[in-house]
Amino acid sequence: MLYPTAQDWRAAPQRKVLVFGMSGLGKTHLSGLLRGTGDWFHYSIDYRIGTRYLGEIIADNAKAEAMKVPFLRELLLSDSIYIGSNITFENLSPVATWLGKPGNPAKGGLPMADYAKRQEAFRQAEIAALNDTAHFATRAQSLYGYDHFICDTGGSICEWVDAADPADPLLSALSEECLLVWIKGDAAHTQELIRRFDKNPKPMAYQPAFLARVWEEYLAEKECVPEVVNPDAFIRWTYAKALNHRQPRYEAMAKWGVTISADQVGALKNQDDFTDLIASCLPT
Repeated sequence: MLYPTAQDWRAAPQRKVLVFGMSGLGKTHLSGLLRGTGDWFHYSIDYRIGTRYLGEIIADNAKAEAMKVPFLRELLLSDSIYIGSNITFENLSPVATWLGKPGNPAKGGLPMADYAKRQEAFRQAEIAALNDTAHFATRAQSLYGYDHFICDTGGSICEWVDAADPADPLLSALSEECLLVWIKGDAAHTQELIRRFDKNPKPMAYQPAFLARVWEEYLAEKECVPEVVNPDAFIRWTYAKALNHRQPRYEAMAKWGVTISADQVGALKNQDDFTDLIASCLPT
């Protein structure tokens, strides 16, 4: 690991970490806490995806919807209005809205072929953004003078790596640059995530093989055709399965770094607390 011992971690002039785990367990909260100290640079993978890699396609999708409205169409064609996404670290809705949900178009769903294309575009964008980590870690110090760096990843990072392969190219590159930190939830956290998702289902990215399997299982169980699938019903039905699918993948990734709990993250008050927490996970 980048910091073999607790002493190495504490003595490092530049501490660099990458946090991963299910969305909703505290990655962005932790990143915001550290960013607020003024000593840490916060590199958000989802923000990078939405601004650098999918920014144009997200804006074009919004424009395509606006062009269906005669009043807005005229203003767009005359360059009288501008449409763009207002993505922030805390508000990544433009990315999720573009990603969409499969199912009945009358209920806001996408044909599975179009949905799969967006999933693939997101996969490529997320891998590219993750591969930019080293660039931003260097940039954070050389350009802005930040001593420390945190990479805030999306929940789907585990879908694009093979943690059992010691030569996995993405994990190898990331672990050379940062200490990988898994924020792990327990059964109670899982139930709370499911409750939140059921209340407000949001689009998410899936491993292609997993998506193909659950789509066919849903169609068979509900005895329906793709054109009548309720998009929200499908992603609600899929969410718990996605959590179960990802858990062993996160556990395998954890062997590349250290593990902390969501409760421990929630209890942090300042960066010294975080430094101590990570030190407690490393050999003395």
